Amino acid sequence: MSRNTISSVRAKGDAFSIGVALGRASAGFLEQAQRSEQDRALEKRWRGSDYLKTLESAARATYPRFVREIEGIAAGVGQDFETVFLRNCWGDLQLPEDVSPATKALATTGCTSLLMPREGDGPAVIAHNEDGDPEILGACLWAEVEPDEGPAWSGFMYPGQLLGHTFGSNEAGLVQTVNNISAHDLQPGVPRQIICRAILDARSLDEAVEILRRKDRASGFHHNLGEAKTRRLLSVEAPASGFAVQEVASQRAHANHLLFRELDGLDQTITPSSRSRQEAADRMIAEGALTGGPEAVLFDETTPIYRGEDRRDDYARTLATAVFALFPDRVEWRVHAMPEERNALSGTVRVV
Repeated sequence: MSRNTISSVRAKGDAFSIGVALGRASAGFLEQAQRSEQDRALEKRWRGSDYLKTLESAARATYPRFVREIEGIAAGVGQDFETVFLRNCWGDLQLPEDVSPATKALATTGCTSLLMPREGDGPAVIAHNEDGDPEILGACLWAEVEPDEGPAWSGFMYPGQLLGHTFGSNEAGLVQTVNNISAHDLQPGVPRQIICRAILDARSLDEAVEILRRKDRASGFHHNLGEAKTRRLLSVEAPASGFAVQEVASQRAHANHLLFRELDGLDQTITPSSRSRQEAADRMIAEGALTGGPEAVLFDETTPIYRGEDRRDDYARTLATAVFALFPDRVEWRVHAMPEERNALSGTVRVV
């Protein structure tokens, strides 16, 4: 029996119908789970606030269809919209000072991604450890969605949350994996998880970059982007107050903090885990570890890059590991539940 079940769900139709289907798929977990300290703290501080209403207004003005998906998720899980919307804005809202050190650490934790440019006629590869709250291990979903509007897409879903901020791809051959960053530049604007969902709606790499260039983001992420048709890979750092993009020409890693010199002056929180994962991945790549495949780095448990049950770094767990191979006509993907539970899910997306 799997120790990390990743259930699959299919959804199709308009935005609200899709949200309802995704919400229902995760409703059982949310009914049983107690709210985390982070959820309670954010709700106490921000529920009913003008600031949260400003985030909602910005989201509705720019991406109303994705807000409609959140409304559907709320209906599917049987919770009010504000509760679910607030949960989807966790990275856009300042935590109160009196939360525990564990909650502060978890809020600044994040993932590790690898970008491997094509060699000759081979595929370009994006691989990713999705790291997060250990309480949702076994409760996450793989969703495959056919919307009435926009390209079909699939991705890894946290229970009760909009898709896009983890890893996924669409039928245009666009791949995205996302790393949390903790830049100290929060501002009223479009929530970052709405921005991530918009990327899954893009039909080209250039369109995705333009979405990330917008200057009205409430906060931001680091985005790893790939386009199957061209096999181009981009690494994009997009906090609320800045933007930097690099074309990836050699193997590289990115943990969950800002690295690019264009954003050197921006204050951020870098956890010991994030720094050590970046250093270890860089060293392993230089030593040629990726000749054994991306798992050779992402499953490292000495640093650790793969964050297992001992939780010895900053309270996070690796919830899943994804590998996307980008060919001109298709994206081949596989998701590992754990190092000992490989290829829990796999498939091929034909580029249209």
